[in-house]
Amino acid sequence: MNTSRPFTFDRVVRILAGLAMLAGAVWMINKLRNVLLPFCLACLIAYLLEPLVELHRRRLRLKGRVIAVALTLLEVTVVIGLLWYFIMPSVLSEIDQIGELIKNSQTSNVAVPFVPENIAGPLRRWISSIDMTDILKSIQMESLLSSGTTFIASTIDFLLHTLEWLLTFIYVIFIMIDYNSLMSGFRMLVPKRYRSMAYKVCDDIKDSMNRYFRSQALIALCAAVFYCIGFSIVGIPLAIVLGVLVGVLYLIPYFQYITLIPVALVCLIDSMTGTAQFWPELGQCILVYVVSQCICDYVLTPKIMGHAMGLNPAIILLSLSVWGSLMGIIGMIIALPMTTLLLAYYHEYVVGDRPAKTDASRTIHDDGTQAGS
Repeated sequence: MNTSRPFTFDRVVRILAGLAMLAGAVWMINKLRNVLLPFCLACLIAYLLEPLVELHRRRLRLKGRVIAVALTLLEVTVVIGLLWYFIMPSVLSEIDQIGELIKNSQTSNVAVPFVPENIAGPLRRWISSIDMTDILKSIQMESLLSSGTTFIASTIDFLLHTLEWLLTFIYVIFIMIDYNSLMSGFRMLVPKRYRSMAYKVCDDIKDSMNRYFRSQALIALCAAVFYCIGFSIVGIPLAIVLGVLVGVLYLIPYFQYITLIPVALVCLIDSMTGTAQFWPELGQCILVYVVSQCICDYVLTPKIMGHAMGLNPAIILLSLSVWGSLMGIIGMIIALPMTTLLLAYYHEYVVGDRPAKTDASRTIHDDGTQAGS
């Protein structure tokens, strides 16, 4: 029996009206993106901290959420403060160290790897003749003059940005306190006839994001620790900065290898001073990458995530490009779980395969173990 509905005039008008409303909503969101950004950022922070709030509620047997939220925010503030207190002096010291290395490399006669001496010599003299302070001052003055803003306008702009961060913090508090109520309220906004499908999609997205995003963040944190320790053992400048950078980029698949470029540059600058040799130092850094990646990929990922995403590397790179162009850095972070979810729905509703038959759908529907185990 053919169950398709005919395209009557009334149905076409409804479809066009729906498309117009969708286009209007997209335009409105794009117009108000600066206003919505603090709220969206606060939702992301509240989402990440929700497990800690629930943990405090269970451990302390609290009925409300106010005390649990206060404890969570206090713990996060203390952790960030301790990290800032212990890490920032080391980071500032390493920045001063790399500055001294650059200054010493300008007057050093040590051969530069890959660069002939007839090019390296004039390059050193040109670098030594540059006054970075004057350049920075001129850049600031040119940007100030080109923008055409006055001191009052700049002050107002600074206050508005400060207000945005303050609003984000206030949003985080209220969203964390009423997290469950807000989630229920968002569900009630869906029309009744679409709730079954919408709830299923939302639950699948939540499960996929919970399993991937939080797990990947934990693995990235461990990777940052491994790389900081490894680079510190090697003794390259900016070891902590580079290790943290690798950990942050670890949230995006394959992007941690981009840091090989700044690591090679740091090794090159260090070798120009004569304190180290380029190839041995770079080889030790590559060994840090190999050991850390083996631990993260073959020990931590199976233990924390339970399985891989089951996507081809070419599909992973394509999904990173597409989601990154749509949503920026956040899109690149959530690219894998969202692509996996879309592939699972495509196999289930378009191709007609059962979700359990594909690797992508196993990521969504299992409970942390491989399907069929």
